[in-house]
Amino acid sequence: MFHRVALVTGASRGIGREIALTLCRGNFDIIVASPEVENNETVAEMIRQCGGKAMTLDLDVSSEESVKKGVAEAIKQMGRIDVLVNNAGITRDGLAMRMKAADWSLVLQINLTGAFLVSQAVIPAMIKERWGRIVNIASVVGEMGNAGQANYVASKSGLIGLTKCLAKELASRNITVNAIAPGFIETDMTEVLPKEVKDQMMAAIPLKRFGKPADIANTVKFLASEEANYITGSVLRVNGGMYM
Repeated sequence: MFHRVALVTGASRGIGREIALTLCRGNFDIIVASPEVENNETVAEMIRQCGGKAMTLDLDVSSEESVKKGVAEAIKQMGRIDVLVNNAGITRDGLAMRMKAADWSLVLQINLTGAFLVSQAVIPAMIKERWGRIVNIASVVGEMGNAGQANYVASKSGLIGLTKCLAKELASRNITVNAIAPGFIETDMTEVLPKEVKDQMMAAIPLKRFGKPADIANTVKFLASEEANYITGSVLRVNGGMYM
């Protein structure tokens, strides 16, 4: 059976790991990319157990050199990259008035510049195959804003803009580019939030439950499929109705 190859950044845990495993179950081979080398190996082993081929990539998306080298190595080993999921992301929250310039820069560098650098690196291979899927993991706050997250919100809003530009540039080559904007998803990142913040969030969600990583992973799987070949430049809101 023909397996397409997907490169997932930030695949070592949380939503990224779930995306990697869900794509594997959909007959994709996976490049598990993150700087967390040991976790990468754990995820790669899970993919092999589910019947897919896997390779790991010690990837720092904020470094152009790391990205170019890593993507070249991945194409050499796997032969191709059909799908890119730009999932790597961090937070460094704080009110704008007091936010350190270093925290602003780091979040933008990883969440936005990182997605740009990896996209730029894989696009030539996709153009050569005349088929490709780029899926950017944005956020509900990239559309609605959120106090105390100026850097994160700016990075995710920027990612939505980048998605639309790339969609226009690559459409003629049969490459679709879409974003998913998750709402409140139960992960390590959200686990640490105080109860009152979670209660406040829950009150804003019409479906009255938090999302699970699988809710995002299943949406990625759909966008990466042949069934989604007429969808490009879109932002799919997977947020339980939190923002409409």
